[in-house]
Amino acid sequence: MLIAVRVGLWTCVCTAMLGVVFDVGDKLNAELSTYGSNIVVQPKSDAVISDLYSSGGADSGDDSGNAAATGGSTDTDPTAFMKESDVQKIKTIFWAYNITDFAPQLNMHATVGEVCRDDSQKASCSSSPGSGSSSVAIVGTWFAKTLSLDTGESTVAGIRNMRSWWKVTGNWASDKITKRSGMENSEAMIGSTLAQQLNVQVGGSITLHKSGREQHVRIVGIFQSGDSDDNAIYMTSEAAERLNDTPNSVDRIEVKALTTPENDLARKAARNPAALSQEEWETWYCTAYPSSIAYQIEEVIPGSVAKQVRQVAALQGDVLKKTQAVMILMTVLSLISAAIAVANLMAASIGERSSEFALLKAIGASDGAVIRLILLETGVVSLVGALVGTALGSGAAQVIGHVVFGSGISMSPMVFVLVFVLLAVTILLASLSAIRSILGLRPAEVLHGR
Repeated sequence: MLIAVRVGLWTCVCTAMLGVVFDVGDKLNAELSTYGSNIVVQPKSDAVISDLYSSGGADSGDDSGNAAATGGSTDTDPTAFMKESDVQKIKTIFWAYNITDFAPQLNMHATVGEVCRDDSQKASCSSSPGSGSSSVAIVGTWFAKTLSLDTGESTVAGIRNMRSWWKVTGNWASDKITKRSGMENSEAMIGSTLAQQLNVQVGGSITLHKSGREQHVRIVGIFQSGDSDDNAIYMTSEAAERLNDTPNSVDRIEVKALTTPENDLARKAARNPAALSQEEWETWYCTAYPSSIAYQIEEVIPGSVAKQVRQVAALQGDVLKKTQAVMILMTVLSLISAAIAVANLMAASIGERSSEFALLKAIGASDGAVIRLILLETGVVSLVGALVGTALGSGAAQVIGHVVFGSGISMSPMVFVLVFVLLAVTILLASLSAIRSILGLRPAEVLHGR
């Protein structure tokens, strides 16, 4: 009975820990994906210039993707562009289903003209402080745009799900441009710092000017991002392209993808994919590494360079390794304690039943027959404890998943196979001392009470 309880406790811990280990990669990916994009796409010429002026070389170029993930963070307007119509091709790559969201950006600057605190009341309108000279950062993007793909499927893409940490007052902007009083009306969102500077609130409007062109936007939301976006205006890509006079043009694409943590193969491919052997190439291309997804994006968007946000990838790999190491260490320690406990319990049981085993040997039972009897009894008892333990362990894994990650753990069949294999090895190792005791048992001495 005690053996069954001890084995049940071990299999419970082992099943829960291994279940988390096998699924923690996907959970960690999903958790980190709430903090924005992990791949940034830009025109090839801009990427080359960025690398030339980067102080850290190629690796720093990858790191620049982190800063690039926030729109309106640059001081100059872009001179190289990608086609906005090509952006949805991202959903046609091999790892299309791992692309959870994406959004193009057109970063630019414009001067602020008339500012209205209430768009419905003309009396609330006034020229902005420093009118005609105050240049503000503008980001043209998708908020939650519905796309019809060539495959016949549809998907929704935009920054709404990629800026989950924004604290928004009001509403998220719409991607549709409507007409109001004969004027095109585009919804926009403004950063909290800039909104305070311009003295504009939700329901107000701003007129933007650039090179003789004018664009009227209605503010439907004020956001607080905690970074340089607080000084920017986010508006629809169509309105931004019209104001910038660059139709069907974007200078950056943010991509959020579920990826596999990098290993040596992924890092080698990131440096130079051409250096891979055919076998390495196939393994790398068919695995959802950030570098392989970035490479496939470059294949479908002409003239682009896709870079992973290196900090996110490094953090993901580091946290994953440490989490798995802790789980595996707990499993090994519980395995050792289970082996010691079962060995002691079996030794005590043989001591109590030594007369029974001596009698069996005295009437002709061989050492092998007695050993098989002990192993069979221990195996049956352990199996009962293991079945109960794995059921409890699966439940414990779900509790861990919901508490830590907010969702259940997907129990891989390999977890149960591994648990029972480890259990069998543990029982055999724990039985060695019992087997040695049986082999040294002398029936005559035991039956005579010596």
